[in-house]
Amino acid sequence: MPSRGSSESSSTGSRLQTAWLHRGLLACLLWPLSLIYAALFAVRGLLYRAGWLRTERVGVPVIVVGNVIAGGAGKTPVVMAVVRHLQARGVEVGVISRGYGRQTDDCREVLGGGDPRDVGDEPTLIHHATAAPVFVARRRIDAARALIERYPATQVIVSDDGLQHLALARDIEICVFDDRGIGNGWRLPAGPLREAWPRPCDLVLHSGSKPAFAGGHAATRTLASEALGSDGKPVPLASLAARPLTALAAIARPEAFFEMLRARGLTLAETIALPDHFDFENWQRPAGNGQTLVCTEKDAVKLWRKAPDALAVPLEFSPSAEFFAALDAKLSSLDGYQAA
Repeated sequence: MPSRGSSESSSTGSRLQTAWLHRGLLACLLWPLSLIYAALFAVRGLLYRAGWLRTERVGVPVIVVGNVIAGGAGKTPVVMAVVRHLQARGVEVGVISRGYGRQTDDCREVLGGGDPRDVGDEPTLIHHATAAPVFVARRRIDAARALIERYPATQVIVSDDGLQHLALARDIEICVFDDRGIGNGWRLPAGPLREAWPRPCDLVLHSGSKPAFAGGHAATRTLASEALGSDGKPVPLASLAARPLTALAAIARPEAFFEMLRARGLTLAETIALPDHFDFENWQRPAGNGQTLVCTEKDAVKLWRKAPDALAVPLEFSPSAEFFAALDAKLSSLDGYQAA
């Protein structure tokens, strides 16, 4: 079946992702550079511990949802699941993010109807899916301060990524892993690890189809039974089974989305894999194939401006009840925290 990539950089990224799974020739050649990366990371941590660089609190509990593995491990679905859980318990919760891939550089709130390119696709999706206040800034500490100033009733802040953003003090760290686990176990660029594992954290959550290693909590993930049009109208996936489809994904692991579509009995006549956080500004839809275009929710927030007839297929992601019980217990132990 036809498959399209977007660029040489995308191909290079794919080769690295493959190399990071094993300690092969390419990983071994890059291993000396990983020692330099590890040394720089250690020096930065030492500067924070010595007080030369400051870690600051913002006055409310902060939950950081991050990962030690590069290339996307499913943090955003975890953020949305945590936010919805807290909202269901009556907690006033806000979200902060760097807004990776956006075309602006300031601190700003994510607002409905705005251009996702100004705030990032993931923050836009989080705000759309949860209605929680979301702020983006290069420094997450700045986003947290702006959020609290604008919404002083906020009881908990959830940070989308930022495990390595030491300027922001955190009360709970959730480390997310997908099916790759820790890959070959080496640091960047010889392996996928941003920092050594194991490292202290409060909760470990496996976001993939099966836990990559023992320990931590599991989650279930599946595609929703209905796709969504740009007008919000649901379209049953079963009704698409007889049609040839073009599937598009601009995420860290596009093939994972394509395989989930196939597992639901859909026929993918063509797949289009684009770089993560692709902005679609100069993207041209394949001409003349007349196929229904399906994509991820994350891509849809930007793609609908170019292809309003595209259908977004949501991901249904559910951490285990044990995970939420452990999260609630840790929150309840914090001074000054009280759920409704």
